[in-house]
Parts: sequence; C-alpha cells; structure tokens
Amino acid sequence: MKTTAYCLCLFCLLSGLSAAAQTSQKRTFGQWFQKTFTEIDTTYIDENKYNLAFMLEQSFWGENYHFTAKTGSKGKQSISFAPDITPKIGFYFGWRWIFLGMAFNTSDLFGKNKEEASKKEFVVNLYSSRFGVDLYYRKTGSDFHISSYSNFNIPEDYIGQKFQGFKSVIKGVNTYWIFNNRKFSYPAAYSQSTNQRVSCGSFMAGMSYTYHDIQFDYTKLPQAMIPNVDASLKFEDLEYRDISLSFGYGYNWVFAKNCLFNLSLMPAIAYKKTKINGVPTHSSTNWSSWMDDINFDLVTRAGLTWNNSKYFVGATLLINTYGYSNDKLTMYDSFGSLRIYAGFNFWKKRQYRDTSTRK
Repeated sequence: MKTTAYCLCLFCLLSGLSAAAQTSQKRTFGQWFQKTFTEIDTTYIDENKYNLAFMLEQSFWGENYHFTAKTGSKGKQSISFAPDITPKIGFYFGWRWIFLGMAFNTSDLFGKNKEEASKKEFVVNLYSSRFGVDLYYRKTGSDFHISSYSNFNIPEDYIGQKFQGFKSVIKGVNTYWIFNNRKFSYPAAYSQSTNQRVSCGSFMAGMSYTYHDIQFDYTKLPQAMIPNVDASLKFEDLEYRDISLSFGYGYNWVFAKNCLFNLSLMPAIAYKKTKINGVPTHSSTNWSSWMDDINFDLVTRAGLTWNNSKYFVGATLLINTYGYSNDKLTMYDSFGSLRIYAGFNFWKKRQYRDTSTRK
C-alpha cells in the first residue's frame, strides 16, 4: 500500500510539473507570437475597433512588354506591346486584414469586346502587420497593340495598331517580411485594418517565385515592319522561371488627421532559368555560367487613404517589374493595378463595445 501511495504521489508530482511546464511553454509561445506578429506601439498605430468591413472598388489593370535586340545591324532595335487597360468593379467583405470578394470586367458586363479572347486574372494580396503575401495568375487576352518601336526604318506610324501575335501567362507568389511592424503599419495603407497616427518607415525583405511564358509571332506585325525585324526578335516562345530575393524600404506619411500616404520600393536580385523556343539559353558546363542568368526585378507600391476608423476611402497602386537579358536580347515586362475604393467598418469588437457602454 505504501509503495503504491508513494508511486501515486510521485506520479501526481511529475504530472503537475509536466502540466506546469506545458502551461509555461504555451504562455511563452503565445507571448512570442503576440510580440512577433500582433504587438503594436499605440503611440504610432491604432488598432481597428471593428471585426468586419465592406468595400466597393473600381480598379484598372494593365501590363507592358518591351523587347530590345542588342546586336542589330541597324542599332538597338526595340518594340513594345501593351493591351487595353482593363476596368473592373467589385465588392469585398473583410475580416481584419483579409478581404474576400468578386470583381467584374466592366466591358464584359456591358457586352463589349465579345469577339476578343477574354483575360483571366486571379490576385490575392495579404497585408498583415509583420509579413505579407501576393499570389497572382494572369493570362492575356487578344487586345494587344503596338505601344512603341524604334530603328525599324519605316515611314508610317504604327503605334496604337492592334497586334494579334502576342500571348502571355504569368503566375507566382511574392512574400515579404516587415522589420519595424510595431511602429509601421502596411495594413493601414492597403487593407485599412489599422490606423497609422505618426509617420514612420520600415525596412523589408522578401523572396518570390514567378513563372512567365511569352509567345510572340512576328509575322503578324504590319507588313512594312516584318522585313526589318532583327533576328534576335524572331523568337516564338520565351519561357523563364524567376527566383528572387528582395530588400527595400516603405514609409507611411501621416500628412493630416486620418490621412496617410505610403510609398515602398523593393528591388530584387533574381535568378532566371530561361528557354527560348524550348532551348535553354545557357547550356554551358562552366561553373560560372549561372551568373549569366542573374537579373533584377522591382516591386513598387503606393497608397493614399483617409480613414477615421469607421469610414475609409482611398487609392492604391501596385506594379511588378521584371527584367531579363542575355547577350542578344533584353526584355522588361511589368503588370500592375490601380484601385480606387470606399467602405466602412462594422460590428465593433467586444472590448471596445464594453468600454463605450461604461462611458
């Protein structure tokens, strides 16, 4: 009996110590998580007092592709293509820093451009206090036109003419980490889930992966241009995978009560593995040949908002720019969106409801 009692007491003691250790561990993890991901300095940032939000948005989506032949006999020959700007209208419901909703192409809603192949776009932007994620998928339609060109030695002006020989697919993920999240709020500028009260900035670092597939049929250019096209521009398919590391800076400027302007730039150094017409551009076994695939990218964000905690209105601009270069060809492609929005927050959080009730 005594032995059993001693064993039972010892078991209870060890169980108590284990439970205490687990509780301490949970508290430690909870404290670390709160400090790392949610803690803010209330001198600089006000937490959103509401659980949910509703927003209406008018957006404009665009992209541009610029190609330059480096070795042309007539100098550096270049040509650019861009589709028509795509206007969209949408509505969104938000929970804290997550917005979900739908956006519709206004041309499709009103029955315009039915003869053209439709675009496909899927974009998710997540802005939290410590980190952010961009997911995107874009497939172009058939509404491209020639936006610029040089060194073709032709008398006529073909800028603005439609071009049916261009298609592109882009998909990828971009992540970034905000170092000074206690005083600098990205959500204040881009998801209206907090309010920046004092101007502040932060360094940021990130990484991304992007896949590009560009198809180009130069024989569909205007007849006067075709004989002058440099050999470097006569590719049919350019495919590359882009892995990049970025480092940049963002700044929130509180220029008036409830008014905020944000600008952030994140240059990136990128490794691009490329195929032109299915053939790798660098097949050399030289150990240093990988350096030929190093290029540079850039992510630019700008936001302007007025937010009094209950109601908000503003605009945001997001542009992704990618660069590619080899010994014969240079390419820059960019895509982005301009969003104009207005909305309101509702369903006040319990702690703020209780406080207002006591007052």
